[in-house]
Amino acid sequence: MHEKRAKDRRIQKTEALLRDALAALIREKPYGDIVVKEILARADVGRSTFYAHFRNKDELLLSGIQDMLRSARPAGDRRSPAGSAERILWFSLPILEHIERHRRTGESSMAPQGRTAVHEHLQHAVAGLIVDEVRAAQHRSVRRAGPSSSELLVQWIASTFVIVLNWWVESETPLPARDADGLFRGLVEPSLARLFS
Repeated sequence: MHEKRAKDRRIQKTEALLRDALAALIREKPYGDIVVKEILARADVGRSTFYAHFRNKDELLLSGIQDMLRSARPAGDRRSPAGSAERILWFSLPILEHIERHRRTGESSMAPQGRTAVHEHLQHAVAGLIVDEVRAAQHRSVRRAGPSSSELLVQWIASTFVIVLNWWVESETPLPARDADGLFRGLVEPSLARLFS
């Protein structure tokens, strides 16, 4: 068992090195110009090790976003009750606060192309994160509100979050994360109201 934990820690450390290397490169140059060879050199990780964990830089980027979302998710007993929009929208404030912390240290600056790539992957990760909760809420409400498309609602929530995020990040005088979260929720909560009425 001790050997397995040590191996897990080594894997986590390697993945963290790779994610940090990619994050640093995204701040330095356009995402499309970054190649795996540069990530490996920056992380001081071998090619075979990289490909044992990830198929390409996109998968590495997505795994970093998913890891950040997992760490931000409230523990099971602290989650909102079923029948609550918070059960779906819990992700927004932690992400905005994460970005706000990095903004203060100057670590969030990146070229527009890098930001676009990160936000596209973030939209995909958010959609994957909320799809089960949206489907469950839609299933519970179908008798009350009539049929609706849970897939469309998932994409609406995820894409609206990224639109708000883009606007917020590009703003010259950004609002506090909590206020940006309020704007996002003001846009999507009416769409969720039928599910939870």
